Amino acid sequence: MATSTYLSNPGVQVNAISLTDQCTSATVTNTVEALESTAFGGTSRVFVAGLANQEITLDLYMSYAASETYATLAALVGTTTTVKVSNTTTGLTTPSATEPCFTLTGAYLEALPVINATMGELSTISITFKGGVLTTAVS
Repeated sequence: MATSTYLSNPGVQVNAISLTDQCTSATVTNTVEALESTAFGGTSRVFVAGLANQEITLDLYMSYAASETYATLAALVGTTTTVKVSNTTTGLTTPSATEPCFTLTGAYLEALPVINATMGELSTISITFKGGVLTTAVS
């Protein structure tokens, strides 16, 4: 079985601002809801595709400096924006088959943890952008 391994060092942009230097994890999830279409007489459940429901989850260091985590995200709570994630920073501007750029347009940010503090640890937050239209650029 063929496998592919890469050292993950993704590029992340939120609202056209790079948060790559604050990001420790990025997950892009493409989900299409299953709608049951089983009819009378069927012997197995049958499903068809429903609405798409995409999410991008980011784990970030919390920084309150200008143009960093808090300054970039605070005004986006309760609004929609564009989020881009690629497996490399180069893929954000010059995507290719090995460096695709996933763009979630119309992504809704429901909540922003403003403080997550533990004694002796760096402050981190996890945020999820929901909904919107997911596109993948490979060239």
